[in-house]
Amino acid sequence: MKYIFLFILLIHGLIHLMGFAKAFQLATIENIVSPISKPAGAVWLMVTLLFLITCAGFFMDKSFWPVAAIVASLLSQLIIIMVWKDAPWGTLANVIILVVAVPAYANFQFQKMVDKEIDALLNNVASQPFVATQRESENLPEPVQQWLRKSVVADKEPVHSARIKQTGRMRTAPDSKWMNFKATQYYDFNIPAFVWTTHVEMIPMINMVGRDKFTTGEGEMLIKFLSLIPVVNEANNEKINSGTMLRYLGELIWFPSTVLSPYITWEEIDSRTAKATMQYKNTTAQGIFFFTEHGDIAAFEAQRYYGGGAEAKLETWRVEVMDYKLFDDVRVPYKNRVIWKLDEGDFNWLELEITALETNNPTRFEKQNF
Repeated sequence: MKYIFLFILLIHGLIHLMGFAKAFQLATIENIVSPISKPAGAVWLMVTLLFLITCAGFFMDKSFWPVAAIVASLLSQLIIIMVWKDAPWGTLANVIILVVAVPAYANFQFQKMVDKEIDALLNNVASQPFVATQRESENLPEPVQQWLRKSVVADKEPVHSARIKQTGRMRTAPDSKWMNFKATQYYDFNIPAFVWTTHVEMIPMINMVGRDKFTTGEGEMLIKFLSLIPVVNEANNEKINSGTMLRYLGELIWFPSTVLSPYITWEEIDSRTAKATMQYKNTTAQGIFFFTEHGDIAAFEAQRYYGGGAEAKLETWRVEVMDYKLFDDVRVPYKNRVIWKLDEGDFNWLELEITALETNNPTRFEKQNF
């Protein structure tokens, strides 16, 4: 599809040379019978150049290409209207280009916003020297201590930040189609915070983008169809704050040593279960960690608001571990599935795999993986 669009850009742009040639009498153009003045001919040439610039930018994945495409298409449509009886089919090409370029520009603006939020998180990590305020593991419940030993985090440098890449699939309802996604996420563990951004492929060429954010004890969730139309836009209310904190708490299974953080308290339930309570600023969240008989983390479960708005109600939200892998010699549950345990049955809505995990490197990935 990329090369088809590139072909449309190139051919449509070169066709505008016909108007330039007619205006300056460089060739006999029988397909255009309407008169074209030399100033108008210069515009035809400018449109060609803009489309060629768009082609180069699109091929090299430069951020400027959507703007160049939008300007070129609008100018093209203006001169097509002036010679409508000779070039009505050019409108179709302009519509196709705009349908691709406008969401691409919106995605650029969305990513610019997310990058600014990520940089703010990472700058906060870098600006504050890390002080190891974690507690001794001996003060934790026995199953948590056993998990830390199994995870091989002893004698490792304390983790104050992390960045990960994910891939997987998700769906919006039990009977809906699975959609593939890719995501990146950045964490600050000193002042608990994260920024997660994703690209979800609904069908070829049709996608959604999303960003979840947790900072200063408050949460935000934004999902946009084609990067343009907000599908979910929730921020700083009781339900979204507790939900994003629960997500943060549950995702600590990927960074075992962070469960020693001072804003988390523990209570042993039995030899294979422990309850964690996280409190930061004005938000509190609780969840249950489940462990295997061999000391591995098995699942995290909590009461979380299902759905959005005033109608959202508390349901059991469960993160299950599917497989483990070593990242920097730390045993990490890198494959997970997320389930809503509803009255009508389990709704497995997300399956993910961590493809990259780095700690204590407060910089952005060079390029998003989508």
